[in-house]
Amino acid sequence: MKTATDQYARTRLQTSLSQSRRLHVAIITGAASGIGRHWAGVLTGRNDFALALGDIDEAGLAAAFTPGERLRLHRLDVRSPDDWQALVGDTLRAFGRIDYLFNIAGGGRPGFLLEQPAANVDFVVDLNLKGPLYGMRLAGQVMASQRGGHIVNVGSLAGLSATPGNALYSAAKSGLRAASLAAAVELRPYNVYVTVVAPDVVDTPLARRHFDNPEAAALARSGGRVLGVQDVAAAFWQAMAERPLELNLPRWRGWLAKVNSLYPPLMLKLYGPLKKRGLKHMEQAERMRDR
Repeated sequence: MKTATDQYARTRLQTSLSQSRRLHVAIITGAASGIGRHWAGVLTGRNDFALALGDIDEAGLAAAFTPGERLRLHRLDVRSPDDWQALVGDTLRAFGRIDYLFNIAGGGRPGFLLEQPAANVDFVVDLNLKGPLYGMRLAGQVMASQRGGHIVNVGSLAGLSATPGNALYSAAKSGLRAASLAAAVELRPYNVYVTVVAPDVVDTPLARRHFDNPEAAALARSGGRVLGVQDVAAAFWQAMAERPLELNLPRWRGWLAKVNSLYPPLMLKLYGPLKKRGLKHMEQAERMRDR
Protein backbone atom coordinates (compact mmCIF):
# COMPACT_ATOMS: atom_id res chain seq x y z
CA MET A 1 0.00 0.00 0.00
CA LYS A 2 1.41 3.39 -1.03
CA THR A 3 1.63 6.03 1.69
CA ALA A 4 1.84 9.80 1.46
CA THR A 5 5.39 9.57 2.81
CA ASP A 6 6.37 7.14 0.05
CA GLN A 7 4.92 9.39 -2.64
CA TYR A 8 6.60 12.47 -1.17
CA ALA A 9 9.98 10.74 -1.12
CA ARG A 10 9.61 9.60 -4.73
CA THR A 11 8.53 13.04 -5.90
CA ARG A 12 11.49 14.68 -4.18
CA LEU A 13 13.86 12.16 -5.73
CA GLN A 14 12.49 12.65 -9.24
CA THR A 15 12.76 16.41 -8.87
CA SER A 16 16.32 16.13 -7.56
CA LEU A 17 17.35 13.87 -10.44
CA SER A 18 15.82 16.24 -12.98
CA GLN A 19 17.69 19.20 -11.48
CA SER A 20 21.02 17.39 -11.50
CA ARG A 21 23.53 18.59 -14.07
CA ARG A 22 24.70 15.12 -15.06
CA LEU A 23 23.22 11.98 -16.50
CA HIS A 24 22.50 9.12 -14.15
CA VAL A 25 23.69 5.87 -15.66
CA ALA A 26 21.65 2.73 -15.06
CA ILE A 27 22.01 -0.89 -16.16
CA ILE A 28 18.73 -2.80 -16.40
CA THR A 29 18.61 -6.55 -16.95
CA GLY A 30 15.60 -8.44 -18.24
CA ALA A 31 14.63 -5.35 -20.24
CA ALA A 32 12.90 -7.15 -23.12
CA SER A 33 9.73 -7.99 -21.22
CA GLY A 34 7.78 -7.76 -17.99
CA ILE A 35 9.08 -5.63 -15.14
CA GLY A 36 12.37 -4.84 -16.88
CA ARG A 37 10.72 -3.60 -20.05
CA HIS A 38 8.29 -1.40 -18.15
CA TRP A 39 10.99 0.11 -15.93
CA ALA A 40 13.30 0.72 -18.89
CA GLY A 41 10.41 2.47 -20.62
CA VAL A 42 9.87 4.68 -17.59
CA LEU A 43 13.52 5.76 -17.50
CA THR A 44 13.91 6.21 -21.26
CA GLY A 45 11.10 8.73 -20.98
CA ARG A 46 13.33 10.94 -18.84
CA ASN A 47 16.18 13.14 -20.09
CA ASP A 48 18.32 12.65 -16.97
CA PHE A 49 19.17 8.97 -17.48
CA ALA A 50 21.52 7.08 -19.75
CA LEU A 51 20.69 3.38 -19.97
CA ALA A 52 22.37 0.11 -20.79
CA LEU A 53 19.67 -2.49 -21.34
CA GLY A 54 20.39 -6.20 -21.35
CA ASP A 55 18.38 -9.30 -22.17
CA ILE A 56 18.98 -12.73 -23.67
CA ASP A 57 16.04 -12.00 -26.00
CA GLU A 58 17.81 -9.75 -28.50
CA ALA A 59 14.84 -9.59 -30.86
CA GLY A 60 12.47 -8.59 -28.07
CA LEU A 61 14.89 -5.95 -26.84
CA ALA A 62 15.32 -4.48 -30.33
CA ALA A 63 11.56 -4.47 -30.86
CA ALA A 64 10.99 -2.55 -27.64
CA PHE A 65 13.80 0.02 -27.77
CA THR A 66 15.83 1.97 -30.32
CA PRO A 67 19.49 2.47 -29.43
CA GLY A 68 20.79 6.01 -29.34
CA GLU A 69 23.23 8.39 -27.70
CA ARG A 70 21.82 7.67 -24.23
CA LEU A 71 20.63 4.12 -24.84
CA ARG A 72 22.73 0.99 -25.36
CA LEU A 73 21.29 -2.45 -26.08
CA HIS A 74 23.11 -5.68 -25.20
CA ARG A 75 22.55 -9.35 -25.53
CA LEU A 76 22.92 -10.47 -21.94
CA ASP A 77 22.66 -13.98 -20.63
CA VAL A 78 23.00 -13.18 -16.94
CA ARG A 79 24.39 -16.68 -16.39
CA SER A 80 27.47 -15.73 -18.44
CA PRO A 81 30.32 -13.85 -16.70
CA ASP A 82 31.65 -12.91 -20.16
CA ASP A 83 28.35 -11.27 -21.13
CA TRP A 84 28.38 -9.32 -17.89
CA GLN A 85 31.96 -8.19 -18.45
CA ALA A 86 31.10 -6.98 -21.94
CA LEU A 87 28.03 -5.09 -20.70
CA VAL A 88 29.80 -3.35 -17.83
CA GLY A 89 32.84 -2.54 -19.97
CA ASP A 90 30.75 -1.02 -22.76
CA THR A 91 28.69 0.99 -20.28
CA LEU A 92 31.83 2.51 -18.80
CA ARG A 93 33.26 3.32 -22.23
CA ALA A 94 29.99 4.92 -23.34
CA PHE A 95 28.98 6.80 -20.20
CA GLY A 96 31.99 6.85 -17.86
CA ARG A 97 30.28 5.55 -14.72
CA ILE A 98 27.50 3.34 -13.33
CA ASP A 99 25.06 4.83 -10.84
CA TYR A 100 22.41 2.09 -10.72
CA LEU A 101 22.20 -1.60 -11.41
CA PHE A 102 18.68 -3.02 -11.59
CA ASN A 103 18.98 -6.82 -11.45
CA ILE A 104 15.54 -7.72 -12.80
CA ALA A 105 16.11 -10.72 -15.07
CA GLY A 106 14.83 -13.93 -13.52
CA GLY A 107 12.40 -16.77 -13.86
CA GLY A 108 11.43 -20.14 -12.54
CA ARG A 109 10.45 -23.69 -13.30
CA PRO A 110 7.44 -24.18 -11.01
CA GLY A 111 6.69 -27.67 -9.87
CA PHE A 112 7.06 -29.91 -6.87
CA LEU A 113 10.62 -30.89 -6.05
CA LEU A 114 10.28 -34.58 -6.89
CA GLU A 115 9.05 -33.65 -10.36
CA GLN A 116 12.00 -31.43 -11.20
CA PRO A 117 14.72 -32.67 -13.57
CA ALA A 118 18.32 -31.91 -12.62
CA ALA A 119 18.60 -29.39 -15.45
CA ASN A 120 15.96 -27.22 -13.79
CA VAL A 121 18.05 -26.98 -10.62
CA ASP A 122 20.94 -25.52 -12.60
CA PHE A 123 18.71 -23.22 -14.64
CA VAL A 124 16.81 -21.67 -11.74
CA VAL A 125 19.84 -21.21 -9.46
CA ASP A 126 22.05 -19.87 -12.27
CA LEU A 127 19.41 -17.43 -13.51
CA ASN A 128 18.12 -16.10 -10.20
CA LEU A 129 21.19 -16.29 -7.97
CA LYS A 130 24.49 -16.71 -9.77
CA GLY A 131 23.56 -14.28 -12.54
CA PRO A 132 22.72 -11.36 -10.24
CA LEU A 133 25.82 -12.13 -8.17
CA TYR A 134 28.02 -11.76 -11.27
CA GLY A 135 26.45 -8.37 -11.93
CA MET A 136 26.65 -7.23 -8.31
CA ARG A 137 30.34 -8.09 -8.21
CA LEU A 138 31.30 -6.21 -11.39
CA ALA A 139 29.02 -3.20 -10.93
CA GLY A 140 29.90 -3.08 -7.23
CA GLN A 141 33.60 -2.83 -8.06
CA VAL A 142 32.89 0.14 -10.33
CA MET A 143 30.65 1.83 -7.80
CA ALA A 144 33.16 1.32 -4.99
CA SER A 145 35.92 2.91 -7.07
CA GLN A 146 33.74 5.93 -7.88
CA ARG A 147 32.55 6.10 -4.25
CA GLY A 148 28.85 5.94 -4.97
CA GLY A 149 26.10 3.84 -6.48
CA HIS A 150 22.99 1.78 -5.82
CA ILE A 151 22.25 -1.86 -6.65
CA VAL A 152 18.58 -2.85 -6.70
CA ASN A 153 17.91 -6.59 -6.85
CA VAL A 154 14.48 -8.00 -7.60
CA GLY A 155 13.89 -10.83 -5.18
CA SER A 156 10.56 -12.38 -4.24
CA LEU A 157 8.41 -13.04 -1.23
CA ALA A 158 9.22 -16.66 -2.06
CA GLY A 159 12.73 -15.82 -0.89
CA LEU A 160 11.49 -14.75 2.54
CA SER A 161 9.65 -17.94 3.32
CA ALA A 162 9.39 -21.54 2.16
CA THR A 163 7.15 -21.85 -0.90
CA PRO A 164 5.87 -25.40 -1.46
CA GLY A 165 5.36 -25.98 -5.18
CA ASN A 166 8.22 -23.65 -6.07
CA ALA A 167 11.14 -24.89 -3.99
CA LEU A 168 13.85 -24.17 -6.59
CA TYR A 169 12.79 -20.56 -7.09
CA SER A 170 12.34 -20.08 -3.35
CA ALA A 171 15.86 -21.38 -2.72
CA ALA A 172 17.44 -19.13 -5.35
CA LYS A 173 15.60 -15.99 -4.28
CA SER A 174 16.38 -16.70 -0.63
CA GLY A 175 20.04 -16.85 -1.57
CA LEU A 176 19.77 -13.59 -3.49
CA ARG A 177 18.18 -11.88 -0.50
CA ALA A 178 20.96 -13.11 1.82
CA ALA A 179 23.66 -12.03 -0.63
CA SER A 180 22.02 -8.61 -1.05
CA LEU A 181 21.90 -7.97 2.68
CA ALA A 182 25.50 -9.08 3.12
CA ALA A 183 26.70 -6.95 0.21
CA ALA A 184 24.78 -3.96 1.57
CA VAL A 185 26.94 -4.06 4.70
CA GLU A 186 30.18 -4.70 2.80
CA LEU A 187 29.64 -1.86 0.32
CA ARG A 188 28.25 0.83 2.63
CA PRO A 189 31.76 2.18 3.53
CA TYR A 190 32.15 3.00 -0.18
CA ASN A 191 28.84 4.92 -0.25
CA VAL A 192 27.28 2.11 -2.27
CA TYR A 193 23.78 0.95 -1.34
CA VAL A 194 22.04 -2.37 -1.99
CA THR A 195 18.27 -2.87 -1.84
CA VAL A 196 16.33 -6.06 -2.45
CA VAL A 197 12.79 -5.47 -3.70
CA ALA A 198 10.71 -8.58 -2.98
CA PRO A 199 7.27 -8.61 -4.61
CA ASP A 200 4.49 -11.14 -4.50
CA VAL A 201 3.30 -12.48 -7.87
CA VAL A 202 3.57 -9.83 -10.62
CA ASP A 203 1.44 -9.95 -13.76
CA THR A 204 4.05 -10.67 -16.44
CA PRO A 205 4.10 -13.13 -19.37
CA LEU A 206 6.53 -15.31 -17.41
CA ALA A 207 4.33 -15.39 -14.32
CA ARG A 208 1.24 -16.24 -16.34
CA ARG A 209 2.98 -19.33 -17.73
CA HIS A 210 3.52 -20.51 -14.15
CA PHE A 211 -0.22 -20.82 -13.67
CA ASP A 212 -0.29 -23.68 -16.17
CA ASN A 213 0.51 -25.85 -13.13
CA PRO A 214 -2.25 -24.78 -10.70
CA GLU A 215 -1.33 -27.22 -7.93
CA ALA A 216 2.25 -25.91 -7.79
CA ALA A 217 1.26 -22.26 -8.27
CA ALA A 218 -1.54 -22.26 -5.70
CA LEU A 219 0.48 -20.91 -2.78
CA ALA A 220 1.82 -18.04 -4.86
CA ARG A 221 -1.74 -17.03 -5.79
CA SER A 222 -3.06 -17.20 -2.23
CA GLY A 223 -2.55 -13.47 -1.72
CA GLY A 224 -5.41 -12.48 -3.96
CA ARG A 225 -4.54 -9.43 -6.04
CA VAL A 226 -1.74 -9.96 -8.53
CA LEU A 227 0.67 -7.03 -8.60
CA GLY A 228 1.24 -4.98 -11.75
CA VAL A 229 4.57 -3.86 -13.17
CA GLN A 230 3.58 -0.34 -12.10
CA ASP A 231 3.59 -1.47 -8.46
CA VAL A 232 7.18 -2.66 -8.80
CA ALA A 233 8.20 0.55 -10.58
CA ALA A 234 6.78 2.55 -7.66
CA ALA A 235 8.89 0.40 -5.32
CA PHE A 236 11.97 1.16 -7.40
CA TRP A 237 11.40 4.89 -6.99
CA GLN A 238 10.94 4.39 -3.27
CA ALA A 239 14.12 2.31 -3.11
CA MET A 240 16.07 5.02 -4.92
CA ALA A 241 14.69 7.72 -2.64
CA GLU A 242 15.08 5.97 0.71
CA ARG A 243 17.80 3.35 -0.04
CA PRO A 244 16.46 0.76 2.42
CA LEU A 245 17.89 -2.73 2.75
CA GLU A 246 14.60 -4.33 1.70
CA LEU A 247 11.12 -3.54 0.38
CA ASN A 248 8.35 -6.16 0.39
CA LEU A 249 5.24 -5.93 -1.80
CA PRO A 250 2.64 -5.92 -0.41
CA ARG A 251 3.86 -5.25 3.08
CA TRP A 252 1.31 -7.46 4.82
CA ARG A 253 2.39 -10.48 2.77
CA GLY A 254 6.00 -9.66 3.55
CA TRP A 255 5.30 -9.72 7.27
CA LEU A 256 3.38 -13.00 6.93
CA ALA A 257 6.34 -14.53 5.09
CA LYS A 258 8.76 -13.35 7.76
CA VAL A 259 6.64 -14.75 10.57
CA ASN A 260 6.46 -18.07 8.76
CA SER A 261 10.23 -18.01 8.27
CA LEU A 262 10.72 -17.28 11.97
CA TYR A 263 8.62 -20.32 12.90
CA PRO A 264 8.79 -22.87 10.03
CA PRO A 265 6.30 -25.37 11.55
CA LEU A 266 3.64 -22.75 10.88
CA MET A 267 3.76 -23.66 7.17
CA LEU A 268 2.62 -27.19 7.99
CA LYS A 269 -0.61 -25.69 9.32
CA LEU A 270 -0.97 -22.89 6.76
CA TYR A 271 -0.18 -24.75 3.56
CA GLY A 272 -3.54 -26.52 3.20
CA PRO A 273 -5.73 -23.42 3.73
CA LEU A 274 -3.43 -21.20 1.65
CA LYS A 275 -3.35 -23.72 -1.20
CA LYS A 276 -7.15 -23.91 -1.18
CA ARG A 277 -7.35 -20.11 -1.20
CA GLY A 278 -4.91 -19.87 -4.11
CA LEU A 279 -6.78 -22.43 -6.20
CA LYS A 280 -10.00 -20.53 -5.58
CA HIS A 281 -8.40 -17.27 -6.74
CA MET A 282 -7.13 -18.94 -9.91
CA GLU A 283 -10.58 -20.39 -10.64
CA GLN A 284 -12.15 -16.95 -10.20
CA ALA A 285 -9.56 -15.38 -12.50
CA GLU A 286 -10.20 -18.05 -15.13
CA ARG A 287 -13.94 -17.40 -15.03
CA MET A 288 -13.33 -13.67 -15.46
CA ARG A 289 -11.19 -14.31 -18.56
CA ASP A 290 -13.89 -16.55 -20.06
CA ARG A 291 -16.56 -13.87 -19.82
